[in-house]
Amino acid sequence: MKKLISLGGAIAIAIMTATIGHAETVNVAVATNFTAPMRAIAEVFEQATGHRLKLAFGSSGKLFAQIQNGAPFQVFLSADGVKPEKLERAALTVPGSRFTYALGTLVLWSATPGFVDDKGEILTQGDFKHLALANPKLAPYGASAIETMAALGVKNQLNPKLVLGENVSQTYQFVATGNAELGFVALSQVIKDGRIAEGSAWIVPAELHSPIRQDAVLLASGKDNAAAQALVDYLKSGKAAAVIRNYGYGLPH
Repeated sequence: MKKLISLGGAIAIAIMTATIGHAETVNVAVATNFTAPMRAIAEVFEQATGHRLKLAFGSSGKLFAQIQNGAPFQVFLSADGVKPEKLERAALTVPGSRFTYALGTLVLWSATPGFVDDKGEILTQGDFKHLALANPKLAPYGASAIETMAALGVKNQLNPKLVLGENVSQTYQFVATGNAELGFVALSQVIKDGRIAEGSAWIVPAELHSPIRQDAVLLASGKDNAAAQALVDYLKSGKAAAVIRNYGYGLPH
C-alpha cells in the first residue's frame, strides 16, 4: 500500500512539475464590473494550472480601443457582446472563440440604508441632487441605465442630475463616497453572500433595458499562448460558473 501511495504521489508531483514547467503568462483585459469575480477566479486558476494572469481593468470601450491599437492583451472579457464581435469581424480574434461568460444585472444603489426603495420609485420622485452612472458611450452598464430611465419616462427630468463615471467602478466610488446620493452600478459590486452588503438598492427588472450579455474572446495574439487557452477553458468550467453566480451574474443556458 505504501508503495502505491508513494507511486501516486510521485505521479502527482511529476504532473504538477510538468505543468509548472510549461507555465506561461497571459495579459487579460477585463471590464471593471467583473473585477471582484475575476480576481477570485484568477487566484484559483493560477494555483490549479501554474499559469500567471496579468489583469488590466477598465471600461469596455477603452479596452476595446486599446486592443484595436495593438495593446498586448491575449484575452478580452467585455461587459457586452458588441465589442468582441467587432474585434472578431476585424480578424483580431481566434475564430470561433467568442462566448458569453456572464449575464449582468443592473442595480440602482445608495450607500445610505433606506434611501432607495425596492421599486425604484425614487427615480420618479427625484428627491436627490446627483445620480451617478457610467459613461454610456464607453460602458454597457451606463447604456443600460439610460435605457432604464427612458423606459420609465424620467430621463429628461433627471438629465441635469446625472454624474458620469469613466466606468462602473468609478461610478461605484461616486456613490460609496457620498459624492452622489445614488447611482446605477453592477449587482456584482454591492452583493455579498447573495444579499446587498450595505446601503439600499433596487435591482432593475431585466425588461427595462437590453440584456447585458458579457462576452469573452481569445485574441489573435493569444493563439499560441497556452495560458490564454487554458483561461478560456477554465471560464467555461463549473468552478468558474460557481464564482460567477456567487457575484450575482446569470449564465447562458
